[in-house]
Amino acid sequence: MADKFWYVVMVPMVYVSVAWCLFWIVARIAEVLRSPGLPRTLRIFPDGKSLHEPPSAPMAGAFWDAFTMPSVRKTKPLFWAFLIAFHIAFLLLILAHLDILPQVKIMPKDSEHMLGNGVVGVVITVSLFYFLVRRFRTPVREITVPGDYLILFLLLCVAVSGDIISWGNSWTDSGFVMTKKDFAGYLDSLVKFTFADPRQYLSGAHYSVIGTHVLLANLFLLYLPFSKIMHAFFAVPLNKLRRG
Repeated sequence: MADKFWYVVMVPMVYVSVAWCLFWIVARIAEVLRSPGLPRTLRIFPDGKSLHEPPSAPMAGAFWDAFTMPSVRKTKPLFWAFLIAFHIAFLLLILAHLDILPQVKIMPKDSEHMLGNGVVGVVITVSLFYFLVRRFRTPVREITVPGDYLILFLLLCVAVSGDIISWGNSWTDSGFVMTKKDFAGYLDSLVKFTFADPRQYLSGAHYSVIGTHVLLANLFLLYLPFSKIMHAFFAVPLNKLRRG
């Protein structure tokens, strides 16, 4: 019975979660694009330039503002530092997961470790914990809705379960029973839509840990299109609009 449950979580539910997430992201973006256009605003940045100012090209400046968040840096430097660390670590985490696939070779072929050797997960976990705790403090608490706590808690659970897997492989003498090559077989089967039983690739006592990590990631994908994380898809256009 347990194996059947984890099969549903780790194979069909993954496809449903990804399809659901992509569909609603596209639907939400289309809804915004169909809404009435806003009037153009005047530029609020001075014409004077300095070494700390973004590029003068409007679109390049919008990208600069979206990724470097200068307004946050000026008003909340600690929050900005955690945001930058989180986003850099998140990009590295994507590469680390892609590196598990046998077709991608970022780390040496014989390496048993993921990219970052567990450090990337630590940065993400600490950052998420800070973001969650920050939501309980004034004045952020007054503008926080239950959905904000839910999405941060889900992300934190995904990160912690991933840390357990990564640390188990990278920071102990024996590591997990399952290796990076085993994970590669499972991910490869998902990419190729073989619908193979993950037990073929992931055996041992830590199977439920992997299943829990995948379950939490699925729940995150199901909720993502309805959370404030959707702002990421509008960061560049909003900064372009703000710059006039």
